[in-house]
Amino acid sequence: MEKKDQTAAPFKIIGNWDIQSKQLKKYYSQLTTADLKFEPGKEDELISRMELRLNKSREDIIKIIRKGLPIRY
Repeated sequence: MEKKDQTAAPFKIIGNWDIQSKQLKKYYSQLTTADLKFEPGKEDELISRMELRLNKSREDIIKIIRKGLPIRY
């Protein structure tokens, strides 16, 4: 039986994205301004760009955005 992906639910950016995106660029230098471009209602596009650039899952990207800090393994 496959595990259902609970993070597929709509995700909304909360807070000041300008500040959050600057913090993310600081921790993840491979992220570009274009990768972090955000338009309200287009969160999935932002997450997809970050997934590709950071080679991380949607779940990890959402955790990164919510915490504003890098995920360490």
